[in-house]
Amino acid sequence: MHTYKRTSSPRSPTNTGELYTPAHEENVRFIHDTWLCVLRDVKSPHNSERGPQEYVEKNPNPNLLSFTPVDLSELRRPSTQDCKKS
Repeated sequence: MHTYKRTSSPRSPTNTGELYTPAHEENVRFIHDTWLCVLRDVKSPHNSERGPQEYVEKNPNPNLLSFTPVDLSELRRPSTQDCKKS
């Protein structure tokens, strides 16, 4: 099973200069809280057939064996190389 680790709080970053609506904040909290519930339920020894189940490919694509998930928040930050180009 894959474990997904959050690197920040469920609230949106405030230091990016972007404005987030209360509805956006509520959606972020909902998704975060729901995901934590799913992770808890998957790890539960009482997990029944009706609970969340991890999907595993029967025949995994060999091209994806080295796949590493991308932290999208890292993509939004300007890198030091971008600063040198300016």
